[in-house]
Amino acid sequence: MTRKLSYDLLAYAAFAAVIFWLVPTLYAYDGFELNTFARYLSLAIVAMALALSWGTAGLLNLGQAATFGIGSYAMAMHLKLRASDGLPDFMGWNNVDTLPWLWVPFESLTFTLLAGLLLPAAVGGIIAIFMFRARIAGVFVAVITLAFLVAFQLLVIEQQGLTGGQNGLTGLAPLNLFGWSVDTYSVGFYYLVAACLMAALTIGIYVSHSKFGLILRAIREDAERTRFFGYNVSSFETMVFCISAALAGWAGMLYTLVLEFASPTYMSVSFSLAIVIWVAVGGRESVIAAAIGAIIVNALEGRLSDVFVEGWNLMLGVTFVLVVIFMPRGLFGLVTYLAGAGSRLRQSRQDSPKTSAPIGSAPHAQGGR
Repeated sequence: MTRKLSYDLLAYAAFAAVIFWLVPTLYAYDGFELNTFARYLSLAIVAMALALSWGTAGLLNLGQAATFGIGSYAMAMHLKLRASDGLPDFMGWNNVDTLPWLWVPFESLTFTLLAGLLLPAAVGGIIAIFMFRARIAGVFVAVITLAFLVAFQLLVIEQQGLTGGQNGLTGLAPLNLFGWSVDTYSVGFYYLVAACLMAALTIGIYVSHSKFGLILRAIREDAERTRFFGYNVSSFETMVFCISAALAGWAGMLYTLVLEFASPTYMSVSFSLAIVIWVAVGGRESVIAAAIGAIIVNALEGRLSDVFVEGWNLMLGVTFVLVVIFMPRGLFGLVTYLAGAGSRLRQSRQDSPKTSAPIGSAPHAQGGR
């Protein structure tokens, strides 16, 4: 077991203790706070998904909000059909007389859950094949994914009869999961979101420390050298892009359950850039650090907006600038630096020569008179 894997497993255990024991203990009877923390945890999933592609393979996806939004709308479509008597209300307002074929499969919860994972993965895969087979890399990946995000959001807004347009999908029914009517302000729902986050982190840690992750890091450092050793670089990049997109769709489904509506603002450029900031604050080199960064930033945003109604955005922006300047590797870099400094200090103490014996305490002379 490598030292980095040991650190990740230790952080994983500590993080699990906090979200499964500490938070429910503190807010067991406060449904609003539990719902708020469930929102933070769902956003942590999309942050760790970006860290998986950006930190491991060096692929900065500025269109991550698009796959997040696909998962969000998939869940919202199912819940909207459950709340509607035949045809959703916004379709009647847009002169749509029959349920569009695109909506019909979402009457099934099984199809909805699969679509929330597979549709984002398919979209991510199509974009990835287009980019990586042409050996597009670096900043051009960020530009192309950002352009796709803008076009996709405009498409969703313009198709009012299918998506609700700028208003999104509101008036959703509660999720019925195996006979359990999910109350999003309950402890049970919080544990559901926490379990989903830990499952996503398990996938991320496994991918990062597997041979697949090792090859991705080699691609990040030098794609041409990795290609020289016989690896199909575009296939590996496409695969991690699809995994990241599927995890983002998973987060989007949970986010719709938390807020009880879906909106095209989930697919905005500002939201996608916010995800990048969360990952940068936590540290893109670790999926756990990225998840923690998302929770910290969103918690700070919520607390600061309550105290400083007007100036909290400025304070948060200054914090981000300071993090980028003084902690370019995020909180993960700070922790690893401190751990390394402590290890080096212990090693230097062990290697230092023993203190010489004081004068007058020379060893006894051998032999007698």
